[in-house]
Amino acid sequence: MLLRLLNRLGILVASLVVSSVVVFAFMAVLPGDPARVALGVNASDAAVAQLRTDFGLDRPLPVQYVSWVTGLVTFDPGTSYVSGIAIAPQLVDRLQVTLILVGVAMLLALVVAVPMGTVMAVRHRKLSGLALSAVAQLGVAVPGFLAGILLITVFAVTLGWLPANGWTPPAQDPVMFVKQLILPVLSLGLVQAAVLTRYVRSAVLDVLREDYLRTARSKGLTPGRALVRHGLRNAAVPVVTVLGLQLATLLIGAVVVERVFVIPGLGSLLLDSVSQRDLIVVQDVVMLLVVAVLVVNFVVDLLYLVIDPRLRAGAR
Repeated sequence: MLLRLLNRLGILVASLVVSSVVVFAFMAVLPGDPARVALGVNASDAAVAQLRTDFGLDRPLPVQYVSWVTGLVTFDPGTSYVSGIAIAPQLVDRLQVTLILVGVAMLLALVVAVPMGTVMAVRHRKLSGLALSAVAQLGVAVPGFLAGILLITVFAVTLGWLPANGWTPPAQDPVMFVKQLILPVLSLGLVQAAVLTRYVRSAVLDVLREDYLRTARSKGLTPGRALVRHGLRNAAVPVVTVLGLQLATLLIGAVVVERVFVIPGLGSLLLDSVSQRDLIVVQDVVMLLVVAVLVVNFVVDLLYLVIDPRLRAGAR
């Protein structure tokens, strides 16, 4: 068990190192001079050279890489090339917003997908199961940004029930915070719920065909009790895999949804920094997203050990 944990931890660290090299190399080969962009086309060569020295852009690339990684590890990722403001406080503020958005959206997806997928599996040959499958298929076909535009059109523009965009911190106005959160969460969560529902249905269908479930029913358990007591735990293993992948998808999807709903999260910061060619901020945000995805995958691996006793037995 401990060996397996250390093995996965080693893979996580190696993945982080490789990812940091790739992200840094990709930003380094992009054409253009960040110092020239920051000062404008009319800046003198001397001013540009001085700014390159101030930002450390005149140093060899390996030195820049080590300096950047050291800054990330020590929570000091540098200052913006454009605004000159420290990046760390911006990342913390924006990350809080994105985590709230993604966390609530994932919770919504689970609340919808688990019971809906289970019902679809149990009633897969009946009209109700087929109808739910059709609804899930429709949800899979709708991209998150399109769902957001449709929700804005219906609930904000036509009905006027909810604000179309904006973000109010919960400590400032809890009611407005909830109102502004509803539409972006629905845009992200319902689309993910549609995808997850299909995996839950498939996993539960596989469990329903297992011999141990027939044995449980032959001992007098109702189909529902047999499924809850013996089936759902086994069905959770493949669903957890998909859940980890979907969380990564949600982080990427939040970039677009934040732009649609004018939410000041990591996605908005990333897109604003790209448009301003503020490469150090882009580099830091991309690396932060990569770290989030890799850590989620690491946690999913740990959940396998918790859910599936066969893996724990094999790890001993």
